[in-house]
Parts: sequence; structure tokens; C-alpha cells
Amino acid sequence: MTLRLTTTLALITVLIGAPAVASAASTPEPSAPAGTTWSLQPADADGPDGRVSLRHVVDGGGAASDVVALTNFGAEPATFAVYASDGTVNDDGDFDLIPADEQATDGGSWIAVGPVEGSSPREGGGIVLSVPGATTLPIPVEISVPADATPGDHPAGIVAELVAADSSTVQLASRVGVRAHLRVSGDVVAAMTPEIVASAYTPSWNPFAPGTVTLTYAVTNSGNVRLGAQTLTTLGGPFGIAGSSTAGEQREVLPGSAVTTTLDIPVWPMFFSSGDVTATPAAVGEDEFDATLAASAAPFTVWTIPWAQLALLALLVALFFVIRMSRSRSSQRVQARIDAAVAAATAGDRAESADRADSADRADSADSADRADSAPVSSEDAPAPTPR
Repeated sequence: MTLRLTTTLALITVLIGAPAVASAASTPEPSAPAGTTWSLQPADADGPDGRVSLRHVVDGGGAASDVVALTNFGAEPATFAVYASDGTVNDDGDFDLIPADEQATDGGSWIAVGPVEGSSPREGGGIVLSVPGATTLPIPVEISVPADATPGDHPAGIVAELVAADSSTVQLASRVGVRAHLRVSGDVVAAMTPEIVASAYTPSWNPFAPGTVTLTYAVTNSGNVRLGAQTLTTLGGPFGIAGSSTAGEQREVLPGSAVTTTLDIPVWPMFFSSGDVTATPAAVGEDEFDATLAASAAPFTVWTIPWAQLALLALLVALFFVIRMSRSRSSQRVQARIDAAVAAATAGDRAESADRADSADRADSADSADRADSAPVSSEDAPAPTPR
């Protein structure tokens, strides 16, 4: 098993090496001079010259020369492997080199390190040399660009790695180094292209709170020089209602590489939302080139169904009809009671009226009989006397 502890190469500073730290407590650490610290810096024939990186613009098929200075700050001699490799950008956005056991195929393969007096070739390229304590050694660097190299940036770097004095089942590597900005002359293309990877809406079950759109997008350097980018993500409902925007930044993206970003964007659900991701390229650090930096955008859409609000609306509608039905039934019961009372009252009135009518009829009949009994008999009506 091989473990690597890789020290990140910084663009704006010179890195100082420190003793390797064991990754596993049970693993014996390779012996190294106690307190060994070292650095690798851009230099000239007299030593470090204050530059922070190597910068060269070379024609295809051309060459360039430079120098790096390796300094051992410790009191004891130490052995180092010095070699070049291809550059990359890690997940944190920092410049680094590919792992030591990977073969360089781009700018790193164009750089030849050394040799210097007392050095030996390193397997895979570079040199191995011993540096006395408190000593700085200049190391020549030769850059040979292939004739068919494509125009643009070819990131690389040169590192000095502490070599263990004895063998071990676990190899620990601590590297420091300097970045090499290699550019092949020719037409410069500076373009950053955004691309939508995925978008999804997650509703909030609180109807009075917005939901969340999770957006994943990638910004690809589709040009041939390293670039940074300012991104702006916008999202809103139909006609831009309740729109919002989120700004972002990509510090450095190498040619042909992409940086993926995931955002959580609050949004009020309006059934359908749309937006876009706009990437505006920018030069990185001290880079200079003659190219137009034009923004480009990638649109996206997402369904934002207001489930919580629809549920609340359905609940309110159901509650309205429940209350209405309850009131209707209550009114019907009250009306039924009123109708029953009215019917009862009407029936009582009718019975009382009938009794009164019967009483009146009986009274009229009695009066008529009394009048008949008391009426006088006329002579004409009197019966004739019986003859004797």
C-alpha cells in the first residue's frame, strides 16, 4: 500500500516543506533528519529571485530555460527527489499536481529537471540528490514544447519530495514546489460554458414558507487558457414573479476542466418556475491575453407545485362546505320546529273556530225554536169548530 501526503502548490506563495506525518499510528515512520524543512523557489544562477512561479510563453516546437533553487533549512543532509508533473485543480479550488505515481502527459512532460553534480536519475523523470544542511542548490530546468502542441495554457509544476533514508512497507511523501505557467503561443480562446446538471423542487409543508429548488450546474472551461468565472443564478415564477438571484465564483478552471456547484434556492411555488445560470469569464491572477470575455447562459425550468398551499386551500374549502352544511341543517331544524309550532297553532285555531261555529249554530237553532213557540196563531190558521 502506498500513502501520499501531497502539499498543495500555491500560486501566490513559496511553500516550505515540513517533516512527513504518519497516517497510521501503528506504521513505522521512515527515518529522516530531525527537523528537516526545505523549499523550492524560482531562481536564477545566483539563487532565489523573488518570483512566485515560472512563466513562459513558447512557440510550438520551441524551448525555454529556467532555474529553481532547492534549500535545505535543516542542520543535517537530506535527500530529495526533484521532478516535474502536470497541474490540476483539486476539489477545494486550489492548484495541485497529479499524484506522484501518475505519469505526466501534458506540460509536466515537457520539463526536464537537472542534472546537477552529485544527482542521479529518478525513475519516471527528474533527479534524486542529497543536499547538505543549511544549503541552497540551483537546479537547471529545460522546457521543450512539442511542435504539435495546441495553443493555450498547459499547467505544470516542479516539486521537491523528501526521500526516506530506509525502505518501509508504507511510503510517506511530503512535497513542496513551484508552479509552472506554460503557454503555447497562438490564438487564445477564453470561454466559460455553464451546463445544467440537475434541478429538483422540495416543497415546504409549511404553507406560509417557500420551498427549495436544488440546482446542480457545471461551468466548463471550453477555451484554451485558464479562467475564473463569476456566476449569477436567477429563478422566478411565471413572468419573473417572486424572482431571486444567487451569485457565485469559480476561482480557477483549467482548459477542458469543469467545476460543479450545487445550490439550494428558496422559491415560492407557482406551479412552474424558470431561470438561468450565467457565467462571465475573468482572467486569473497576473494572466494577460487578447481575447473577448463574453458571458454565456444556460436556462432551466422546474415544476414547483404548491402542495402545501393546495392542501390548505382544500382544507379551507372543505371547512367552508362543512360549516355551510352545518348551518343549513341547523336552519332546517329550526325551520321544522317553527313549522311544527305554526301548524300546531293553526290546528288549535281551527278547532277553536269550529267549536265557536258549533256553539253559534246551536245558539241560533235554540233562538229559532224559542221564537216559533212564542209566535200568535191567526184566525185563518185556527181550526174550524166541530158541528154539533
